[in-house]
Order: sequence, then structure tokens, then C-alpha cells
Amino acid sequence: MELRNYLVILWRRIWVIALVVVVTQVFVIAGSSMMTPTFTSTATLRIAASSTGTVNYSDYMYADRLLNTYVKLATTKPVLDELLHQLELNKLPQVQVEIVPETELIQIKVEDSDPVLAAKIANTLAEILINQSMELYSGSGKSSQQILSEQLTKMEDEVNQAQKEYMDLVVQNPNDTQGIQAAKQTYDLKQEIYANLLAQYEQTRLREAVRANSISLVEPGIPAAAPSKPRLALNIVLGCLVGLVGGVGLAFLFENLDSAIYRTEDFEEVTRLPSLGTVPNGDFVGQAISLNGSNPYVEALRRVRTNLFTFNHDTPLRTLLVTSSVPGEGKSTLAANLAITLAQSGKKVVVVDCDLRLPTQHKIFNLPNKQGLSNVLVQQLNLENAIQESSIPGVQVITSGPKPRNPAELLGSPQMSAVINHLHQRFDTVLFDAPTLLGVTDAAVLASSVDGVILVVCRARSRREALRAACRQLADVRAHTLGIVVNRAELEGNYYYYNRKTTPLKK
Repeated sequence: MELRNYLVILWRRIWVIALVVVVTQVFVIAGSSMMTPTFTSTATLRIAASSTGTVNYSDYMYADRLLNTYVKLATTKPVLDELLHQLELNKLPQVQVEIVPETELIQIKVEDSDPVLAAKIANTLAEILINQSMELYSGSGKSSQQILSEQLTKMEDEVNQAQKEYMDLVVQNPNDTQGIQAAKQTYDLKQEIYANLLAQYEQTRLREAVRANSISLVEPGIPAAAPSKPRLALNIVLGCLVGLVGGVGLAFLFENLDSAIYRTEDFEEVTRLPSLGTVPNGDFVGQAISLNGSNPYVEALRRVRTNLFTFNHDTPLRTLLVTSSVPGEGKSTLAANLAITLAQSGKKVVVVDCDLRLPTQHKIFNLPNKQGLSNVLVQQLNLENAIQESSIPGVQVITSGPKPRNPAELLGSPQMSAVINHLHQRFDTVLFDAPTLLGVTDAAVLASSVDGVILVVCRARSRREALRAACRQLADVRAHTLGIVVNRAELEGNYYYYNRKTTPLKK
């Protein structure tokens, strides 16, 4: 299928798309208005991962782990319990902690229906992380600084003891050179160990001091001026997109389920009959038109007339039956106006209203219908007396007459055959306006008695299954079906040459 065909389908089903979009928007707006407004407050913390000026891969990995550690710690039960305790809350708030990409920042986002409370919760949680950062990071055991401090105190005592033993030995036994030398070595060794421990202690104390101050509040949370949820504008845009997608899908679903025919070229494929012409839509349903001037409808009828009588036929086409598959496809209007078109070409034409159940021709030509074909068929009226002159030169009409009790039997009677033969001899063209094929059997009874059958179809109204059934009925009675005339067809490009307004015939 070409892109143009898809666009045509969408335009034809535009009401489905519009309806789905409107309904979706109604639900979106109603749902958004019923939601409780939610305010978001954000507190921003900085986690200093390194105090040196150079950064290597190890520092990068350490910083990443450190940031993720604080993100996880911020939502652990001890921290949240402390938050509930400090603020005297009954339930946990909606808290989201996330890392700002490519930075040393983490954001604490709190959502609540009270903007002031949301800001207070975000700031309190940030304070808990800052105040307990060392404890949260190292746990409840001894820190490295405490362990080194204990070792340093112990080593200091050992150095003092070694110094005392060395001095006592020098004073008391100055001649014990070997002992004094050994005591001196012990004293020097312990002093060296003490110095190393002291250096480690200072480094550890500095590192833990930096770590203890590595987390700081960059930006406190403030009460939001406007709610973050529901975001009505965003919901409307998303609802519009969802409605469009759903509407388009529903439009194609309806198109797939709809058996009506919307493209003129599809009628020949469904009926397997040639097209005698296409007639555009007009604003004169049930009216006889004036043939003065040119307009799309008149030119289309002239094209149908030309096609009818230029085809190669085994027998001359003098008696023609016009019918359709179902009511409302415009067969009666087309039959009347085709008769006017034929009369304009110089033919002597008679229109016979064979629709004895729902007659129309007397209304189109503004003629009385007190007597007509039904009276002739029951032999209450002479055929010549049933023929009425219309206001159009060359066009005569036999109206249906009073409604009989047995229309199908009358149309299949010998009297009807006699009527057809008589009119065949007297007129150049006889047009029989027959009932629809699927409604009653009247049209099928007449179809085999005429020279040709014209099947009127209507774009956007005729359905595939109905057309196939009508064609089967015509084939069953071995009717000579000439082809189809597509009513209400799309306006072709050359139609725009004419004025689109058509003047009905003045009665």
C-alpha cells in the first residue's frame, strides 16, 4: 500500500483519532486534578574523596565507591530511624538519593505534600550524614588512630624504661662495656620504633581528620514554590502522544474491520465488472438536474452515456435496468438523470419506476402517482395512458402507481413482458428503475428480461459482501450485466475545471 493510501485512511478516520485524543486528554486532566500535589526539595552534599592535587585510576575508583557508599548509607534503616526520631514522624518519607554524574556531589531529594516539611526532611538527613560520617564509615570498632595511639603510649613507656635501664647501668657499672652497649642498642631501637609509630599516627590522624570533614553541605533544601507532581503540561503532552498512537492504531483497526469500499478502483476488483463511469457527489439527491452548462456531475453522466453506447454489444441496448445491492446508493436519482442525459443526445427515453414498494421517480419528476405501472400489470389501465410527459423534452415517465400486494409476481408476469416489448418498440431507450437486489427478488425477476443491467454502487456505503451477493444473484438469473457506475466517487483532477455547484432542474 502506498503512503498516499495510508494518509487517505487516516483522513477518513480522523474522527476516530480526534475522539481518542480528546478522551485521553479528558482522563489525563481529570486524573491530574484528582492527584494530591507533591513538592520536592533537594539538599546537595559534597563528598571530598581526595585531598591531593593529582588523581589516578585508584583515586577515581575510591571516589566512586565512596559516593556509592554514602548513597546506600543515606537510606539504611539506622539513618532513617534517626530521621524519624529527630523529626517525630510516623512514617518514612519518599526519599531518593542519587549521584550527580561527573561530580563529587550527591543529592537528597524528598517528596511530600508539605513543601516546608520536604525541605526540613532533606536538610535533617543531610545533617545526620555529616554528623555521623566517621561512625557510619568506620563502624563501631576502634579506628586506626585509636589503635596507633595505644601502641604509641605502650612504646613510649618501653622507651622510657629502656632509657632508665641504660642510665642505671652507666652509673652503676661503668666498666660493663658490653652490657652498656647492649642497653644502648635496645634504647636506640625502641626510640626508632617509637618515631615510626609517631609518624604513622600523625599520618593516620591527618587522614582521618580529612575523612571526617570530607562530607559537607553545599546547598540546603528549600521549600518548593510549585508542586513537582502532577506535571500537568507534561501529562497533557504525553497524553496527546498516547492518544495519537492509540487513535492511529484504532483507525487502522476500524479500517480493517470495515467492509465498506472507499476507493473507486476497488469496486471493479470486488464485482469483477467493468466500470461504466464514476459520478461525483452532488447536493441534489432525489432531484432531476438541469443540463444547461457544465459541472462535474453532468460531465460524469455524459461519460457514462458515452461508455454505454460505445461498448461492443451483441444486441442493441434499448432496455436497461438500473439497480443496486442495498438502498441508499442513489440508483433512482442516477436513473432519472441518466435518462435526461440520454434525451439530450436526441434519444427518445422513457423511465419506468419498477420499484412498486418504495417508488421515487414521481417525486424526482414531480408527477402524480395515482395511476401507473401497477395498474397496467393488473390490467386496470392501458399502457399508453400510463405514460406521462415530464418537463424535460424527450423524457417520458411511467410511475409505479398504487402499491400492490404481490410486486414480485406482477413484475414476473406475462403482462410485464408485454410492457417491455411494447416500450422496446416505441422508445429508443427504456430505463427501468428496479428495487435493490438484496432487499427483494423484484430486480432479479426483471434482470433476465432486459438488454442490459447497470449496477449502481456507492463509495463509502457499498459493502464487499453485499456487492458479491448482488453479483451472484445477477449471475444466477443469467442477466447481461453491463458494468458498474460508481456513485459519490472521488473528484478527479479534471473535475475541478468545472463549477462544483450544480443547479437542480426547476419543477
